[in-house]
Amino acid sequence: MPYQSPISPGRSWYEDTAGSRPEYKALDGDLRCDVVVVGGGFTGLSAAVHLARAGSNVVLIEAHRFGDGASGRNGGQLGTGQRAWAEELEAEYGFSRAKALFDLAEEAKAHLLEFAAVNKIEIDYMPGQMSVAHKQRYVDDYRAHAEIMANRFGYPHISFMDARETAERLGSARYFGGTRDTGTGHIHPLKLVIGTAKVAAQAGAQLFEQTPATAIASVGGKVRVATPKGMISAEKCLIGVNAHGGTLEPISAAHIMPIGSFIGATVPLGESNVLPGGEAVDDSRFVVRYFRKSTDGRLLFGGREIYAVNDPKDIHVHIRRQIAELYPDLRDVEITHGWGGYVGITMPRKPFVREVMPNVISVGGYSGHGVMLSNFFGKLYAETVAGNRDRLRLIEDLNIPAFPGGRRLRAPLLFLALNWYALRDRI
Repeated sequence: MPYQSPISPGRSWYEDTAGSRPEYKALDGDLRCDVVVVGGGFTGLSAAVHLARAGSNVVLIEAHRFGDGASGRNGGQLGTGQRAWAEELEAEYGFSRAKALFDLAEEAKAHLLEFAAVNKIEIDYMPGQMSVAHKQRYVDDYRAHAEIMANRFGYPHISFMDARETAERLGSARYFGGTRDTGTGHIHPLKLVIGTAKVAAQAGAQLFEQTPATAIASVGGKVRVATPKGMISAEKCLIGVNAHGGTLEPISAAHIMPIGSFIGATVPLGESNVLPGGEAVDDSRFVVRYFRKSTDGRLLFGGREIYAVNDPKDIHVHIRRQIAELYPDLRDVEITHGWGGYVGITMPRKPFVREVMPNVISVGGYSGHGVMLSNFFGKLYAETVAGNRDRLRLIEDLNIPAFPGGRRLRAPLLFLALNWYALRDRI
């Protein structure tokens, strides 16, 4: 019987197309190391690679299997810059810092593609991404954004699309305009997870699956991470669990909230006017819809976020309904795969990096923009261990407030707030 993730509903199309997925043993016994990494997603695996290559003795533990969380189940879109537009960051932080944050994200994009190429990881990269306006009043913002990116931030790859061009490139007339970015693209995320784990193991990192951290303590300059069958003692610790931290560490839990997002994969569409150029798409809804074509011509469509504790009973029904709103001819299309997972968001939708106790740094809260950022933040953490914290500090110094309401009320308050935004998307 195919493996089913215990933390993420449904079996993904990625799992059926990623090829061999090696298993790594669980930890059984005590260990000492230089750095212990908690969490085997993009952040943790990337950190393990770069730490091990720099000569650190690294132990990485993952509560389930590599790729069970968002890193192996996401929409696969790289994007450009930070999640917030560069001009929005400039309004908040000034031009020089906004430009530094943008340049950091561009380096993250280049790093991901170079890392995959150098290490011969086939990630099914496909170029192009479109961002589209679902309301007429947003169109001027997209037009201005393309001009600002070219003239102020030195990024010439974004062009404005009017309603006609948008309809032609999407194969749908439901949007009013947007931008097309030829300097980015989309990937098969689980292939990148599997490949990065192999590279980390080859570099000398000790990798353990099915090994949850049950407690983390920092005492006397040493870090101790408890697991069900062993204690790990280290000089430093990286927490990279993102949406799956639970009660493991209270500061991260107060600042990073898990939300569920769901994706459906159709049968191959064959000759179709749906996304004829092969670009990925995200739209202007607060509860964003994101979709793209796979290498074998399927429509991979994500769009139903949840903020309550229960998953939808039938992912296929909800996803098909949203597909039909954009592509009426696909109202009866067969959905072969429906799956979900949890991503970590912060209040301002900017990443969270914080030293949460002595020698313990927590990284997460990518807020739907984590494919390229999380991989690069693992590299920045390795730089920090080597003595250069300047680039990681660009993110550490962002203003990320805790969610209101404490542990008891923050989930219900977020549920109300985000459902209000979802209602605004429809009116």
